[in-house]
Amino acid sequence: MHIPSYFQLTKQYGITPSMSRKGNPYDNAMAENFFSILKTECIYRHKPATFAEANEMIDRYICFYNHERIQLKTGEAPLARRLST
Repeated sequence: MHIPSYFQLTKQYGITPSMSRKGNPYDNAMAENFFSILKTECIYRHKPATFAEANEMIDRYICFYNHERIQLKTGEAPLARRLST
């Protein structure tokens, strides 16, 4: 049985790939939504020049996303929402 290079690489780094079952797009919906928002609101607007700059920018955005960014659906930041329930 041939294992694709992608899976060999993830195994080498101790990463467990997360993939939906065929025809079931909901397994990764929350993560895919977050990464879509991250790219739209952060990466595409500021185009980091280096990996270090991208890393710092993403760290700041994740902090902003969790603590300050108000979600339209709930009217609260995600962390505030989690702590209030």
